[in-house]
Amino acid sequence: MSFTLIDNGSENYEFNANVWNWRTALEIIKSFDILSDSKIRQMEYNATGVKLEKEEAHLIGEKIRDTILPKLAPNKRIFSDLSITDAADDGTLYKDEDEQWKNYSASHDWLREFSDFCLRSKGFQVF
Repeated sequence: MSFTLIDNGSENYEFNANVWNWRTALEIIKSFDILSDSKIRQMEYNATGVKLEKEEAHLIGEKIRDTILPKLAPNKRIFSDLSITDAADDGTLYKDEDEQWKNYSASHDWLREFSDFCLRSKGFQVF
């Protein structure tokens, strides 16, 4: 499953995310306590068209840039439980229920790109 974030100001400005990165991004966003729980729930599914305003997108981008990225050296990634590792993602698909959380992570570079998209956007919709 993939997600396409489309800038509210330009249909030609998009950001793509896969479910593995996006689930982690949503947990990070949830930790900022910026968006309502219902908006976060809508963002968990692709093609909902849920809309974030410019101010919300910019605040998310700022918080990722200022609070998350400094914790992640370019060779680290963050899991959806917000723990950080320097172990590379080897592509293992964890099927055991107790280890499924290991399937969801975002790298420093991916989060930097997402933060940049948020900061440059005029808000966005999730498709």
